[in-house]
Amino acid sequence: MRHGSIPGAHGRVRPLTLLGDPALHTPAKEVIDFGPELARLVEDMFATMYAAQGVGLAASQVGEPLRVFVYDCPDDEDVRHLGHVVNPRLVEADGVVVRGPEGCLSLPGLEAGTERYDHAVVEGFTMTGEPVTVHGTGFFARCLQHECDHVEGTVYADRVTGWRHRRLMRQVARASWGR
Repeated sequence: MRHGSIPGAHGRVRPLTLLGDPALHTPAKEVIDFGPELARLVEDMFATMYAAQGVGLAASQVGEPLRVFVYDCPDDEDVRHLGHVVNPRLVEADGVVVRGPEGCLSLPGLEAGTERYDHAVVEGFTMTGEPVTVHGTGFFARCLQHECDHVEGTVYADRVTGWRHRRLMRQVARASWGR
């Protein structure tokens, strides 16, 4: 990203990987090359996330099996959090467990009550290799946990249990994009 530019302004919108694609259940690979391809990927991910009106997006959701995610997400106080994390590690997830509506760009149009902690800390790197630590509370903590799940090969539907899971899977089967 060029200094002062809007994330995604120069990126291309990539097709989204949808539930049913094995890539979403495959742990992503560690990023070792912090060069121009990574910067291009991050830019494309922002463009794709904005086009799909999401608040977070992992590289596996655009067909790249790398440990990268981007976000532009408010917390519960409506403070905007904007950034990206390369090789993220969820180092803290604690506080109160809250069941709240959760959606995913890989399950378009659907959501289900999913339990998440209301506080999360993620450590990783920027696309230029600088260390970064991201703290989140409320909805933003949910977003961080959700995106960290993606790099591990987990989607939120895997965390939903009981009748909520059965209802979500029926909705997936009926969805136009469902497999």
